Amino acid sequence: MTRPAGRALATAALAVLLAGCGGGPGGAGDDAAAPDRPGTTAPPSSAAAKSARPLARSVPVGLRIPAVGVDTPVMRLGLAADGTVEVPPVTDDDRAGWYRHSPTPGQVGPSVLLGHVTVGTHGDGVFRHLARLHRGDRIETRLENGTAAEFTVTAVRTVRKAEFPTDDVYGDVTQPELRLITCGGPRVGEEYRDNVIVFARLAATSPAAS
Repeated sequence: MTRPAGRALATAALAVLLAGCGGGPGGAGDDAAAPDRPGTTAPPSSAAAKSARPLARSVPVGLRIPAVGVDTPVMRLGLAADGTVEVPPVTDDDRAGWYRHSPTPGQVGPSVLLGHVTVGTHGDGVFRHLARLHRGDRIETRLENGTAAEFTVTAVRTVRKAEFPTDDVYGDVTQPELRLITCGGPRVGEEYRDNVIVFARLAATSPAAS
């Protein structure tokens, strides 16, 4: 399920949402030039496994990705004054953000979370190693209502920002899915050429760990 009233604006904005991506002095990191991976670029809905039962709406408050060492609070993001999608602030306590005009994790539709790959002079961003994820890796979102929604990665794609796959990211789906987005590819100054996009599908739900 997508939000028809805001979809056109959101998809247009998302193509440039991480143009700077919190970049700072220095060259690209070891993940920044990761190429498209064979076998991971199929649309997420093509995976054979069934997803878990959809959840009621509940805002995400935390995100864990064990395979790449992510355990972060999640903030809410909207649209900036210029119509682009907001990104988390560039600070030393970098965190991920949930785009509040997308479904919450576990609802039917693509729930979108954003994070930086670098945060200027503060160093590595929370999604620094996102491109290292593989099909089958686990992603857990902790929700405001005390539920944990566990997703399984179905695809990891590195794409040029100029060719951002808006339909794949925001297009209608019939099950709960997740999109994680950061920057990647070669860097010139403070800008990265590409976006790294992780696609995942809801696999299980449980009470959140205390």
